[in-house]
Amino acid sequence: MTQTPTARTPAQEQARAQFTVPAQHPMVTVLGSGDSLLRVIEKAFPAADIHVRGNEISAVGDPHEVALIQRVFDEMMLVLRTGQPMTEDAVERSIAMLKASENGESDGQETPAQVLTQNILSSRGRTIRPKTLNQKRYVDAIDKHTIVFGIGPAGTGKTYLAMAKAVQALQSKQVNRIILTRPAVEAGERLGFLPGTLYEKIDPYLRPLYDALHDMIDPDSIPRLMAAGTIEVAPLAYMRGRSLNDAFIILDEAQNTSPEQMKMFLTRLGFDSKIVITGDVTQVDLPNGTKSGLRQVQDILDGVEDVHFSRLSSHDVVRHKLVGRIVDAYEKYDSRHGTENGTHQGGRGKAGHAHKGK
Repeated sequence: MTQTPTARTPAQEQARAQFTVPAQHPMVTVLGSGDSLLRVIEKAFPAADIHVRGNEISAVGDPHEVALIQRVFDEMMLVLRTGQPMTEDAVERSIAMLKASENGESDGQETPAQVLTQNILSSRGRTIRPKTLNQKRYVDAIDKHTIVFGIGPAGTGKTYLAMAKAVQALQSKQVNRIILTRPAVEAGERLGFLPGTLYEKIDPYLRPLYDALHDMIDPDSIPRLMAAGTIEVAPLAYMRGRSLNDAFIILDEAQNTSPEQMKMFLTRLGFDSKIVITGDVTQVDLPNGTKSGLRQVQDILDGVEDVHFSRLSSHDVVRHKLVGRIVDAYEKYDSRHGTENGTHQGGRGKAGHAHKGK
């Protein structure tokens, strides 16, 4: 993509930029089906005039906005050159990253193209990649550190990206096995009252980990890998007394660990192993009076070498857009009313008990 020199009209303080899309890239890949991608850009920069003629795209408006629009198209072309298609979501996230960098809200070390084209794992006809800057930094931290905490709200990809890194490590023979675990605490349900054997009681709670595995590994091979011990999915209590060597270990829903359980788990770390711990400190389901090990460990291990805390926010939610807005709405409500997750800490009932004393 080329750009003509920016020109200003002194009276209006406007700038103009023109882009030529190379012939090998059909305009539909840049503009989107029915101009859907172009509409995303126009919505983000409503004061600018963007026009398309043949394979020429021009933008006229405030110099600052025109420069950002130029960067958006440049980043889109860098992504398209890798053979990866652009989506409306990817364009929105690219614009958000560029604006955050311009506003000083991020250091701007990574460009949108670098974030969106980082392949973690290719499996079953699809490639798993980070979709936000914080997700990329989370994935990079897993490469660099032995113990990584991924802390953030639902839908930010904490567990899914960790699982992808675990499968990648197994396939590249960096580890010999994957161990996936969760504390056996369920909001509103006590496992002891569910019917069936212990395994049948635990299985529904571990089901999300199985589901993620099925996305990344041939489902027919999972029973064989589990039977061989190459993949283990078990409740946290089963980790006690073990030393886990040559393994990629993921502790999910870590906000529901007690401080004692968190210490027990962290000290299972063996040689040539890696640990990723994920959780959402606003969704604690522990019984009344029990502190969250995930909340406490942030103070205990802060500054410890080779331990990294990655924090994700509502901006990193990759589910339905409404999920991010819901997370933001709860945070605003809590800040106004002095509550946690919409509930007074001293309140009665299950929600109140879940947060008292954490």
